[in-house]
Amino acid sequence: MDRKRPNSSSPLQPRLIIHGGAGNIQRHHIPPKIYESYRTSLLSILEKTQCFLDSPHASALDIATRAVELLEDDPLYNAGRGAVFTRDGINEMEASVMVTRGHAKRTAGVMGLRHVRNPIVLAKEILLRGDNDLLGLEGDAIAQEGLDVPSAQGHTLLHGPTAEALARQYGLSLVSPEYFFTQKRWDEHIRSLSRARLGKGRVATYSSETYLPQGTCGAVAADGQGVICVATSTGGLTNKLTGRIGDTPTPGAGYWAEEWVDRLGTSSPGSSVYKTTLEITGALKGILADCLPTPFLYAPLNRDTITTRSMAVSGTGNGDSFLRTGAARSVAAMARYAPSRHAHRSPALLAQAANSSAAPATAGTARRARGKAG
Repeated sequence: MDRKRPNSSSPLQPRLIIHGGAGNIQRHHIPPKIYESYRTSLLSILEKTQCFLDSPHASALDIATRAVELLEDDPLYNAGRGAVFTRDGINEMEASVMVTRGHAKRTAGVMGLRHVRNPIVLAKEILLRGDNDLLGLEGDAIAQEGLDVPSAQGHTLLHGPTAEALARQYGLSLVSPEYFFTQKRWDEHIRSLSRARLGKGRVATYSSETYLPQGTCGAVAADGQGVICVATSTGGLTNKLTGRIGDTPTPGAGYWAEEWVDRLGTSSPGSSVYKTTLEITGALKGILADCLPTPFLYAPLNRDTITTRSMAVSGTGNGDSFLRTGAARSVAAMARYAPSRHAHRSPALLAQAANSSAAPATAGTARRARGKAG
């Protein structure tokens, strides 16, 4: 879902796109009551984040992480409250955030969380504080289960008790494991284990009947300065092994964001036999143009066009196949380095890259990597 509104004080129009676990299930296969509950929830989250889009000072990081925080608070979704269970009956969550520019780390991911109410907020704080901890500026050590955790120390990915020690240090909300429990997810956990014992399916799977709410939650936001942020959060696969790390906190697998500069114009390398000796500007240019007998001593200013482009990918689906193929980064690379990138661009280029990586066709890289995983 996309929500946008012009902001006269910003050079660009802020945008927000969210997903609550999108999949290949068609709308007409979803019971109307269930469809309406998800639609109402997603629209409500967009409304609650509208104030960020309207603010001239809100960053893409604030917009995206606030949207995902609200997804985590809603038990409809497989993130935060409402996360699925491991095969041992434990909720283990993971989240990540990445920006195209503006922060030293650019990305941060957390995983194996059992007590942090909003994993996405912890990922955000690790990213923000990276501007200091990359320089070796440490806080007071926090004694937690025998761990010495003065700061993130410039690390990008952090797991379990160490990540939760930082959450305590940052003053984030910690809760008991019971907070994440929902009867629906517990029933899915028991049902999946029972089917596996009867030889009717794999233990850690996505169900085709409940695929929509099981996928990773995410948001992509662009602010008025052109910065793009991607934020993702999930409880992972139903009945995954305890300790399993998926694609959601792994850069390039479940998410990616980047920015680059395209230089388009007539003076690309090798396009001219003659080299400009001197560039002259202003009124002097017109006077000298009438006096100089040859163009080889004088040329007008370079007329290249420099365009800044950026993109972000938030994936949802079979995380293990995304890990094997580096799905998000692969999609980004195909969109950036496609042969047509110096021609007139199509808005559908990113969608075409995603299709090439994960479409049902046999050429789909991620689909091949999935094998029989479902």
